[in-house]
Amino acid sequence: MWWGGRGQSFNIAPQEEEPEMGLSGPKSVQGSGMPEPRSHQLGSCLASGCLPGEQILAWAPGVRKGLEPELPGTLICSNLRVTFQPCGWQRSEETPLSSEYDFSLANIGRLEAVNGLSRVQLLRPGSLLKFIPEEILIHGQDFRLLRVGFEAGGLEPQAFQVTMAIVQARAQNRQAQQYAGITLSKAGQSSVSRKPPIPLLETSEDWEIERKKQGARGWRLSTVNERFDVATSLPRYFWVPNRTLDSEVRRAFGHFHQGRGPRLSWHHPGGSDLLRCGGFYTASDPNKEDIRVVESMLQAGHSDVVLVDTMDELPSLADVQLAHLRLRALCLPDSSVAEDKWLSALDGTRWLDYVRSCLRKASDISVLVTSRVRSVVLQERGDRDFNGLLSSLVQLLSAPEARTLLGFQSLVQREWVAAGHPFLTRLGGTGASEEAPVFLLFLDCVWQLLQQSPAEFEFSEFFLLALHDSVRVPDTLTFLRDTPWERGKQNRQFNTYTQVYTAGYSQPPAGNSVNPQLSVWDWDLRYSKEQILQFHNPGYDPEHCPDSWLPRQQPSFMVPGPPSSLWLFSRGALTPLNQLCPWRDSPSLLAVSSRWLPRPAISSESLADQEWGLPSHWGACPLPPGLLLPGYLGPQIRLWRRCYLRGRPEVQMGLSAPTISGLQAELAHLQELVRKWTPRISPEDHSKKTNPNTVLSQSH
Repeated sequence: MWWGGRGQSFNIAPQEEEPEMGLSGPKSVQGSGMPEPRSHQLGSCLASGCLPGEQILAWAPGVRKGLEPELPGTLICSNLRVTFQPCGWQRSEETPLSSEYDFSLANIGRLEAVNGLSRVQLLRPGSLLKFIPEEILIHGQDFRLLRVGFEAGGLEPQAFQVTMAIVQARAQNRQAQQYAGITLSKAGQSSVSRKPPIPLLETSEDWEIERKKQGARGWRLSTVNERFDVATSLPRYFWVPNRTLDSEVRRAFGHFHQGRGPRLSWHHPGGSDLLRCGGFYTASDPNKEDIRVVESMLQAGHSDVVLVDTMDELPSLADVQLAHLRLRALCLPDSSVAEDKWLSALDGTRWLDYVRSCLRKASDISVLVTSRVRSVVLQERGDRDFNGLLSSLVQLLSAPEARTLLGFQSLVQREWVAAGHPFLTRLGGTGASEEAPVFLLFLDCVWQLLQQSPAEFEFSEFFLLALHDSVRVPDTLTFLRDTPWERGKQNRQFNTYTQVYTAGYSQPPAGNSVNPQLSVWDWDLRYSKEQILQFHNPGYDPEHCPDSWLPRQQPSFMVPGPPSSLWLFSRGALTPLNQLCPWRDSPSLLAVSSRWLPRPAISSESLADQEWGLPSHWGACPLPPGLLLPGYLGPQIRLWRRCYLRGRPEVQMGLSAPTISGLQAELAHLQELVRKWTPRISPEDHSKKTNPNTVLSQSH
C-alpha cells in the first residue's frame, strides 16, 4: 500500500466511476449489486495516505510476470511514479517508499504494450494506445524490468486506462523536468528536525569535524564562498592551507575554470595531501602575487608536487554516455544479439574498458599518494566529474575507513554531492546534451573492488544496488540538483543572504529558518529494517577497522620527496616540470591540451615498483598497510550481472544471493525441491538399490 505521513489523505484525480476490483475481489455497494465507485475503492482499499502532492491517476489488477511463481497484485500510476502492489502486502508507515516495487516516472526508459504474440507497441510520451493491452513492459533506466499482465473478464478498460495514464504522466513529467524534493512531513515526522544519518557538510561545524577527523593540521576552513559569490558549484566551505588568507583565496580562484581553485580533497595519515582543482583560466592576467599564491596553494607546504592530468587516458563524457546506452540496449530482454556473439557485443560497448581505465589510473594515483610525502593535485577542466571519481577511488584504495558503510556514504557526500557533481544534468534530468552517467561508472568501479577484496568492505552489493537505483528516484534533492547552491536555494537556507541569491524564493516562516529535506542517506524511509541489515557485508573482516591500520602522521612510513621537485603524471609515468602555473615565461604543460604533450614511453614496471625503487628481482613490492591495488587485466574486470541483467531472470541463474538470509532462503528452497522430487520408496527397495550386487546384476 502507499502510506504517507500520519493524518495525510489521498489526492485522487477525478475519473469516471466504473467497476473496480480490490485486492480481495470485486466489492459491491450494499443492496445494489453494483461495484463501488473508484474514489471509495481507492480510499478504503489501496491506502490511507500518499506522498505530498501526489495524485493517483489510474490503477488496475494484474499479475507481475517474469517471476517464479507469478505475483498477483495491482498496478498503480500516479503523477510521480508507477508502482506494483502485491496482494496482501502492506507498506509500513515508517517506509513510505519501496525501491523494489516503485518506478519513478523519470526512471522509465521504455514502455511497451503487448496484445497476443505479435502485436507490440512502443509507447512514447504523448503516444496513443491502439489496442487493449494484455501485458505491459516497463524498462527502467536502472536496468530493472516491470512486466505486468492483465486479467480478462470485464477489466480491459482498466488495463487501457492505466497504460494511457502512464503515457500521459511521462509526458507531463518531461515537461516539468525537475522535482522539488519531498519534505519530512511525508514520513509522519514531527516538527522536530530530523538528524541526518551522516554529516551533509552544509555547515562549517560539519567541515571542521571532518578536517580534524582526517588529521589535516596544515589546513584550515575557508568561508570565502559562504555566499556562493566565488563559485556556485563549490560548497560553502572548503579547506585551504593555513597560511593562505581568504582574500588571497578569492583572487587565486578567479584564475581557474568556473572559479574552482585548488583545495584539499583528502589528507593521508602518512602526510601526503590529495588536492583537486579546475583547469587554469589562461585568459586571465594574474600579477606576480596571485601567481605566488596559486603556486603556494598547489604545493600545500610540500617540496614534492605532482600534477595529474585527470582526463589523460580516460574516456570523454560522450564516450561514457554512448557506452552506457549500448550496455543498456545489450542487456534488454529483447536484445537482438545472438547468444554466441553476446560477449563480443559486450566488449564492443567499451563500458568495461572504461571501468578498467578508471581503476588503473586510481591505482597509480594511490601509489603516488602513499609512496612519498607530497602534494598530488588532480586537475580536470571542470573539476566536477572525473576528479570526483578518481579522488573517491583513491580514498577507497588507501583508507580503510572509507570502506566502512558510514565512511563510504560520507565519501560520496563530500566528493560528489558537496563538491558539485552535476547529477541532474549527467543523468538526463535537464534535457541537455551533456548527459553522461559518471557516477554510475564510479559505482561499477566500487563493485569491482568489492568482488576482488570482499573482506575489506563493510558494505555489501545490496547497498551498491540500492545507491545505484536511488539516482533515478526523485524523492530527495541529493541527485536532483547540480550544485550545492541549488540544493540550498530549494531548502530556503539563504534567507540571510543578499537578494542576488534568493530571487524568486520567499523567506521561510519565522522560527524555522531551514526547511529540512531528505537526503538519499535516509534509507529507513525507503527500505525496511530487514533490507537495511542487508547493506552490511557478512564477509567483512573487523580486523580491517580504521583504528588499527596506521598511526596518524607516522614519520617512518613515507619518504619525503626531493626539494622543489615538480612532476606531471601522464601515461603511467612521471615527467619533470619546470613550473606549476601557465602564466610565466613558458606555458605549463597542463595549460595545453594533453594531446599535444610529449608522450613518455609506458614503463613495463608497475608504478609501485617505480615509486618504491625496488629492483625487479626482489619480487612484488610490499604494500603499505591499508593500501589495496586492484586488478584490472583481462577477466579481472567483470560484468555487474546482478545490476545490468536484472531484466533477464534466466541469466541470473547461478548467481548466489548477496546476503546470508538470501543464501539460507535459496538453500531451503533447494531442499524443498529435493524433497518433492525424491520418489517415495520402501525400505526394501532402498536396500536393493544400495546393494552393490543388485546394482551389478542390473547393469548386466
